Amino acid sequence: MAVPEAVATALRLVDEDGLDSLTMRRLAAALDVQVGTLYRHFATKQTLLAAMAEEMLAGCAGPLPDGLTWREQITELAGRLRTALLRHRDGARVYAGTHSVGPNTLSYTDTLVGVLRETCLSPEAATRTALTIVHFVIGHTLEEQAAQALAESDLPATLTLLHAALDPDVYPHLAAAEATLTSTDFVGHFTHGLNLIVKGLAGD
Repeated sequence: MAVPEAVATALRLVDEDGLDSLTMRRLAAALDVQVGTLYRHFATKQTLLAAMAEEMLAGCAGPLPDGLTWREQITELAGRLRTALLRHRDGARVYAGTHSVGPNTLSYTDTLVGVLRETCLSPEAATRTALTIVHFVIGHTLEEQAAQALAESDLPATLTLLHAALDPDVYPHLAAAEATLTSTDFVGHFTHGLNLIVKGLAGD
């Protein structure tokens, strides 16, 4: 059994049935190997998830287009991470909490920190800011993928409950923004949030 094959198969199983269905036993069966063989390569399921996260980030640290401003470079890199997570069902859940030290993850993070250092941030401040951006992308994508899953089941019922709960006399601000609260324009939500971070860096 090759490790890349195991990781690719694990991602395929998640794409088919979701992260909750992924077990070491099921993966071993899909690979036609004994569970013990898997544990020789992945000491725990968390180790497997880290390898899956590393694979998902392949290509995210590729060369940036010429002529981009530092703001556009940050936006490009954040967008690449979101796209990578959305490429797989439950991708954000797979990635969240992992601590890969593979070249895809380290190269992506190093590139992002490097762009941030060009704004005159110290290494510490640039790294903290990079983590803030990554955490924003993960959190946003977690919500986006959860909403997508809900849309396949009982989203209409949920929206009906929300509409009934938004009494304008009790929650006037939320009632006025109901269209935004129920919007599925995730690109718009993502862009707005990322712009707030970038503007904060620029001191706008």
